[in-house]
Amino acid sequence: MIAFLRGQLMENTGEAVVVEVAGVGYHVLVSQATLGALPAVALGREVRLHVHSHFVKDEPLRLYGFADADERRLFETLLDVQGVGPRVALAILAGLPPEELVRAITGGDIARLRQIKGVGGKLAERLALELRDKIALLPAGRALPAPPPAATSRVPKGPVGEVYGALLQLGFKPPEFEALLETMDPQRPVEELVREALGALRRK
Repeated sequence: MIAFLRGQLMENTGEAVVVEVAGVGYHVLVSQATLGALPAVALGREVRLHVHSHFVKDEPLRLYGFADADERRLFETLLDVQGVGPRVALAILAGLPPEELVRAITGGDIARLRQIKGVGGKLAERLALELRDKIALLPAGRALPAPPPAATSRVPKGPVGEVYGALLQLGFKPPEFEALLETMDPQRPVEELVREALGALRRK
């Protein structure tokens, strides 16, 4: 696995770069932020890239490069979401600055996420649901002010409580879904319960 490259910039296509390291040219797809960080006239000059090596069976190894390790970590976190491959993750990174992206995900701002090219409603919901806790631990997330503590008097325990928190993060208000939670079977998987709740709320 290749995690870092330092060498001469031999080519820049506006989407990918070729970096020569010890006589070997590495083709690296780069983020928009990384392209902006490269010097305007940089061919032949030294560059340093933090690299994510992506391998899919029956396909060639692809390298994705970032000017800093924090953006690479954010990219790799996005890849944890079903339906998000490297190209989609790069598009998401290009759509919002890191702090705004983290704020939209942790706040369940589906409308903001849907403004990103290539992100539809279902993917926006998955981003907010699956990453809200994970992404807050990244440097871009730790830079945000902590959210106010949630009221606990009426929050259910166990799996139904997790559904309660997920719906809050997705922008729903407790009066909209509290009656729905009372009918849920706490023995079922949380993801199943969330999908059921979202389906019921959309039908209202």
